[in-house]
Amino acid sequence: MEETSGHKEYVAGLLAGVATVVTGHPFDTVKVKLQKHNTEAHGMKYKNGLHCTARIVRSEGVRGLYRGATSSFLGMAFESSLLFGIYSRTKQKLQEGLQNTRPQPQVIIPSAAYGGAIISFVLCPSELVKCRMQVQGTDSLVPKSSRYSSPLDCALKTMKTEGVTGIFRGGLTTLLRESLGNAVFFSVYEYVRYYMHLQLKAASSDHNDLIDVGIGIVTGGLGGVAFWSAVLPLDVAKTIIQTASDKSSTKNPFRILNSIYRRAGLRGCYTGLGPTIARAFPANAAAIVTWELAIKLLGIKRE
Repeated sequence: MEETSGHKEYVAGLLAGVATVVTGHPFDTVKVKLQKHNTEAHGMKYKNGLHCTARIVRSEGVRGLYRGATSSFLGMAFESSLLFGIYSRTKQKLQEGLQNTRPQPQVIIPSAAYGGAIISFVLCPSELVKCRMQVQGTDSLVPKSSRYSSPLDCALKTMKTEGVTGIFRGGLTTLLRESLGNAVFFSVYEYVRYYMHLQLKAASSDHNDLIDVGIGIVTGGLGGVAFWSAVLPLDVAKTIIQTASDKSSTKNPFRILNSIYRRAGLRGCYTGLGPTIARAFPANAAAIVTWELAIKLLGIKRE
């Protein structure tokens, strides 16, 4: 059982969020571009993730891959702080009185789903701004008069034209994605971590920091891949909802996915899978390694 230390868990989570954005944002930009343009019935299409990346770099430079990163940094840092903090604190509460040290789904799943539901209220507006900034680019079909000059400009124009509720467009889909996805992520993370520790402790008496980093890379990476493999269709629907030019269009993710499935099959529902999986392993590995390192440095005890 972990012994959490109040605000320290949230600080460790914040640092994990920063590491996630630094490592994964370029992949995320490519994913969003693919989801927006390749799911439309007409318009610009990218052959694959590499073609999309090359086009962004050619027209906007490397900076284009980090378009929308400002809102992503702010949102992800706050969101990650909440997620890891709430997960750790809730898990500790649910574990009280339990003697078994093995991972327990009745503890992990509700703790992760609860944390995911809470952070969706932070993620939704920050991702809406991020997605709209990423989609407009410099080579898209968005007219110059409608372009956003900055994330703040995007947020203010959205609230001016769509009201305060407009900034939370796609909120239900975000909540579903985060609740389900984090239940999967932390389940994979906890179980793989537990069994890797068992094997490595049995094989070696020198359980040093390097081994812990290796375990963090594997558990975080696999957890991230599992997360996105489970909920990518919901993410596709969220991107379409948040970047739709017609603001009266449906916000029902299942109706959108049904439409995509009829037109493009299961592959269409998993648009952006390549860059998403390519991002998931290193970004989540960086997050877990940073989180666990921060836990040690901050003196938070855990088994």
